[in-house]
Amino acid sequence: MSTPTPFTEIAALIAEPARAAMLLALFDGRALPAGELAFFAGVTPQTASTHLSRLVAGGLLACETQGRHRYYRLAGAHVAQAIEYLSAIAPLPPIAAKPLNRQAEGLRFARCCYNHLAGQLGVAVTQALEKNGYLRAVADKHYEVLPDGAVWFRSLGVDTAVLKPARQCLDWTERTHHLAGPLGVQLLSALCEAGWLRRSKDSRAVRVTPKGWAQFKAQLDLAPRDLENPEHKGACAG
Repeated sequence: MSTPTPFTEIAALIAEPARAAMLLALFDGRALPAGELAFFAGVTPQTASTHLSRLVAGGLLACETQGRHRYYRLAGAHVAQAIEYLSAIAPLPPIAAKPLNRQAEGLRFARCCYNHLAGQLGVAVTQALEKNGYLRAVADKHYEVLPDGAVWFRSLGVDTAVLKPARQCLDWTERTHHLAGPLGVQLLSALCEAGWLRRSKDSRAVRVTPKGWAQFKAQLDLAPRDLENPEHKGACAG
């Protein structure tokens, strides 16, 4: 009889349907309370608490206490990567979703995902970089920075020669890839320093400034109308 190994134990944790649903709900890097994760998993709060304890003990989730509430998030980018790689074998299934409130809509529009730009805007910027011949998707879920792209990134103070790899990250809300890895992190930082974007002080939301929209249009031919959910975009352009 074979003896369980840490690898098989972790695989078993991920394989259980309710726990898998919780991990998928946290895939974009946000932190959620146990009650909301119970909703996503379709289980009772008591059952969710048991599952969450096992996921924390297994090193897949981290728990943060704030007042009387506990918030759970993936233990790190390596967990998100593992889920992403598994999704290459079988597509990620849809999960139950509550109607989005204004804050959730803001996070879907543009947010930080492990310090790179995600959401509708993150996907749109990545696609614009590809369309303009600055990036090219290559094997192993990476991007190649093309010569014109190196010039464009350099104009923002980002040296692509030392920021490798340029990685693709599967955007949980948009179901397609955005730019991640060291290059993605430095790009978000550069766009904030240049005044194109403004990070929220109390959430992972990112807002586009009027200067940002002007520059996105001038440099990447990217305008608010090119993104989904147009009535929310106007609220984000402040």
